Amino acid sequence: MKQIINLLLLSIFSLQTYAQAIYEDERYVPETDPLVLEKLDQWQDKKFGLLMHWGAYSQWGIVESWSLSPEEYAWCERKKGSNPNDYFAYKKEYEGLKNTFNPVNFNPEKWAKAAKNAGMKYVVFTTKHHDGFSMFDSKYTDYKVTDPECAFSTHPRANITKEIFNAFRDEAMWVGAYFSKPDWNSKYYWDPMYPPKDRNVNYAPGENPEKWSKFVTFTHNQIMELMTDYGKVDILWLDGGWVAKASKKEIVDWFTRKLNNDNDEAYLKHRMVNQDIKMDELVVKARKKQPGLIVVDRAVHGKNQNYLTPENRVPEKMLPYPWESCIISGGGWSHTPDAKYMSGREGIHMLVDIVAKGGNLLLNIAPSPQGEWQQGAYDLLKEYGDWMDVNSPAIYGTKPIAPYKENNICMTQNKEGNVFLCYLAAEGEHTLPSEIIVESLTPKRGAKIKMLGTHTNVRWSPLDKGFKIKVPEKIRGNPTSKYAWVFKLSGVEGP
Repeated sequence: MKQIINLLLLSIFSLQTYAQAIYEDERYVPETDPLVLEKLDQWQDKKFGLLMHWGAYSQWGIVESWSLSPEEYAWCERKKGSNPNDYFAYKKEYEGLKNTFNPVNFNPEKWAKAAKNAGMKYVVFTTKHHDGFSMFDSKYTDYKVTDPECAFSTHPRANITKEIFNAFRDEAMWVGAYFSKPDWNSKYYWDPMYPPKDRNVNYAPGENPEKWSKFVTFTHNQIMELMTDYGKVDILWLDGGWVAKASKKEIVDWFTRKLNNDNDEAYLKHRMVNQDIKMDELVVKARKKQPGLIVVDRAVHGKNQNYLTPENRVPEKMLPYPWESCIISGGGWSHTPDAKYMSGREGIHMLVDIVAKGGNLLLNIAPSPQGEWQQGAYDLLKEYGDWMDVNSPAIYGTKPIAPYKENNICMTQNKEGNVFLCYLAAEGEHTLPSEIIVESLTPKRGAKIKMLGTHTNVRWSPLDKGFKIKVPEKIRGNPTSKYAWVFKLSGVEGP
């Protein structure tokens, strides 16, 4: 019965995420800053990035910070610690993980090289998750990796965020700072005078303006540390979308629907609290330090969400704004012992599908408490790298071309007008068919087609609807890559 309840809760969460995505789809606010627009164009050409969730919680192999939130979701269950049934004892023990966090095998250069070889172009690292544990040397908290009570603080690379940013920049990759707006360790967010009710602030900010102002200042100070002391930062990736300005009308509407027992559980699941973090002011300050900075204030309607982030899902269609699917590669967002990673075929097909729809893939890999990646992560990235060595022209710097996908063939187009047809091989399919038919496009007269990884043009012939590629025997039995085969078409007729 418990498993059934957990599945139902997970389904509700999935529906909530989906409903939120639809809501965002209708309300995207385009950027106007020319430097940001230029940077967004560059980011959209990069296509493939790395996300890393890492913190002291990795020692327990749990779902990041969420067991601290007193909400009835499966991912908030307390499964570790000596007394998980006593919330306050559990919270104290959880926060004590700071003292034993000691990732002595931390080697960000190894990660950066593996990511680069896989074809990744940027990294987004969790500088702070909702629990408030700072993976950087913040002056504004003792709950951090560089605090003297943390076992790793004496290590020469204790300022983990700085080390990661430097290692990835050295591989010519962009860096992004994931930062959680809520902070469940801060006394100005979860006042220890009151028990937390849920993920939200546990007091009324409007009735305690001085206390809330201290939290806003604390948040701005920490983010400005990252913008000032950590070199070039390309993306500020903010999580905790419930920390946002809410109008009186939105709050009244929420309470009215709650009292009327409205069916929209996705909307009513959490309290509506006005948590104005003064984001507009913060973004102006941040961009003075980091001109052109891409800001992703996730799930908050407005100008500070420069691109949208469907979470752990791939949209069914092309989306009319900049977007990025953040996807778990194996296990969970945070370290999962003995995690099972997606196969090379699954990962490559996912990347191709996302890019054909105009998006980027941000693939999550979670380091262990020792500071290592599991071998499954390296194996997956090796599969990506081998495929990208041959087929990357179909990925980088491309844009969608309708109808984006026909049966098992995804389509992209580069700035020169070349079209790439990505044939997604079925499970167990290791040789190409003798003929490939595409009905939705018509090649220009005299157009040339060749398979990426070869230097020989292949024959094609027009059909009443579309055209047919005739695949030579020597290519059929000896494809240039695994899992997906790409044909470059020099041009197509317009609509």
